Amino acid sequence: MSSRQEEMVATPFKLWGGRYSKGTDHVLSKVNNSLTVDKRLYSEDIDGSIAYAKSLTDAKLLTQSEFKVICYGLETIRGEWEKGTIKLMPRDEDVHTVNERRLIEIIGLQIGGKLHTGRSRNEQVVVDMKLWMRNAVRDVMKQLGALISGLNAVAERYIDVLMPGYTHMQKAQPVRFSHWILSYAFYFKEDFQRFSEFFKRMNVLPLGSGALAGNPFNINRHQLAEDLGFNGVSYNSMNTVSDRDFVVEFNFMCTLAGIHMSRLAEDLILFSTKEYNFLELSEEYTTGSSLMPQKRNPDSLELIRGISGSVFGQHCGLLMTLKGLPSTYNKDLQCDKSGMFAVYDQILLSLTLATGVITSMKVDEERCLSALSYDMLATDMAYYLVRKGIPFREAHHISGEVVAFSEKVKIPINKLTLEDLKEISPCFDETVSSLWNYENSVEQYTVVGGTSRISVQEQINLLKGFLSKCD
Repeated sequence: MSSRQEEMVATPFKLWGGRYSKGTDHVLSKVNNSLTVDKRLYSEDIDGSIAYAKSLTDAKLLTQSEFKVICYGLETIRGEWEKGTIKLMPRDEDVHTVNERRLIEIIGLQIGGKLHTGRSRNEQVVVDMKLWMRNAVRDVMKQLGALISGLNAVAERYIDVLMPGYTHMQKAQPVRFSHWILSYAFYFKEDFQRFSEFFKRMNVLPLGSGALAGNPFNINRHQLAEDLGFNGVSYNSMNTVSDRDFVVEFNFMCTLAGIHMSRLAEDLILFSTKEYNFLELSEEYTTGSSLMPQKRNPDSLELIRGISGSVFGQHCGLLMTLKGLPSTYNKDLQCDKSGMFAVYDQILLSLTLATGVITSMKVDEERCLSALSYDMLATDMAYYLVRKGIPFREAHHISGEVVAFSEKVKIPINKLTLEDLKEISPCFDETVSSLWNYENSVEQYTVVGGTSRISVQEQINLLKGFLSKCD
């Protein structure tokens, strides 16, 4: 080894420092350093490097013995990261710098210095992020499945519970509690499917793109893709090194799932108040007040609601970073990972928390039933008249007149006499009394997607089938 090589091994050096004679400004060094964020990619960086070393070996740029030495060095470094014994140097810029520096320290420059042949950090960071994201997507999908399963189990447990359905926060029509809670299960089912489709679309190998022009050493990118578990390869190197659409899409899907959880949380917060009292949250997912001893605050749900805003902010932040960039790689893209990691961490916590809240809560059947009122059957009255041959618009108007009369005389709609009703429309007869039954009202909605028992059971079975295919 020459004296110059010995100096390079002994002294920390920048991967790009060969043409520089002056040191980097200390403020720029601080801003330029991404190690506190991207060290999270250490294992993916090592996986990508081992696969790339194999490609170099297949291309006759490394010998088999050199490949084995490089693999030994990289696995040694992985062990140091896992044990927390890795030593970071002040001049380390990122996880790639650390891994390459340590490799050269362990196996020497003569072999370790060959690993980066034809490879750029521009492509290296993208492959690391995609390898990481594959696991992240699997984690999110697994937790989405757990939440869907929890919602489905609660729906089945309380399938016979009736409650008011709301529009505009006003009581609208009687529904099954199970029908209401399953409405969220189907939101999360769609979230799950979006992540599944995204996984296939983003699972394309970026490695082999170089800094922007490609790789000149005739490596086999298709074999490299197979070695790393990618479904295919990217076909434009300039597009590849600057592409962060997969991060944008991941952040968006997490944001949408977060919005769905926020809406669910809002409903659960309302339904758990003393004013509604439809359900009781487990003490495990509530907190007390530092001043008012009687309080049980739904902090778990409020935090889920709050986190959705933070996730959305991270999504917007990356879009604003990308919107003015010229083509190929720009250093602005270093800002892509902090939001990606934060979104993943926060959405996974929210999903886990929401699952715990759902599976541990209790529903008060009597309270749900007592919240129903007979004026909510006004639509059923219109349907009653339709079945007697009256056009719906006319039937709707007649039903509205009945409601108005009920409010005017301050008599509940179900207590009006047949004579009162006949004064409004002669189409009413003694069969109108059959309307005043909440169970009958709910059971008329037997079409697919309705709130009858048979329809709700069909929804439950559909979700069970969906979850069984996702295992």
